Amino acid sequence: MTTIALVTGANRGIGNAIAEQLAGLGTTVLVAGRDLARCSDAAAAIGPGAHPVLLDVTVQATVDTAADLVRERFGRLDILVNNAGISGRIGVTPSAADIDDVHAVFDTNVFGVIKVTNAMLPLLLRSPAGRVVNVSSSVGSMTRMSDPAHYFAALPAMASYPPAKSALNSLTVQYAKELRARGILVNAADPGACATDFTRPLGITIDRTADQGAAIAVRLATLPADGPTGRLFNDDGPIPW
Repeated sequence: MTTIALVTGANRGIGNAIAEQLAGLGTTVLVAGRDLARCSDAAAAIGPGAHPVLLDVTVQATVDTAADLVRERFGRLDILVNNAGISGRIGVTPSAADIDDVHAVFDTNVFGVIKVTNAMLPLLLRSPAGRVVNVSSSVGSMTRMSDPAHYFAALPAMASYPPAKSALNSLTVQYAKELRARGILVNAADPGACATDFTRPLGITIDRTADQGAAIAVRLATLPADGPTGRLFNDDGPIPW
């Protein structure tokens, strides 16, 4: 039985690398994103096992339509990777934050995950081994952010991206608690800073590739039945909350 996976924000960057790596394992991958033309190009580049899907995580109608498409074409979903995310304005302190910017980041990075996961959940429950992977970040680790000895302590205080990832990490735990008894494992993946369109505005040199960053998400998406759930992982293992 062919494994069916849906990856949001999969037309470029880490999401595209996740889709490509899953397809390389023989998985049928739905390349989901806000721009159907770009998703079509990305799916064509991946190969015949990849299919484009229009899905904007902030627009419920597109989420519902995508779920209907999966139901009609495949009848179930085995892997959901919630990868779509935005950074908002980097380096803006909480006291100077634009509430509209903060809301936009949470709308995509947190509320969008709830929209997509809940819409796809009936299909995941039809899978013999449902897996949900939320692409997060260790900048959401309050342990590391509050540790004076960790290099995160030198990062500027921000009101949008790190708090949104902290919220996503907490949400991961709550879904894991709810779904473990039903055979669905839910984990968060920290791909690390990779050289993608997402990080280029930072103006710093990053040697890590999207392919390298995608590996942890793929590993969590293919966990065995006795694998962990409700945790945040990077290449080196679990990350403290």
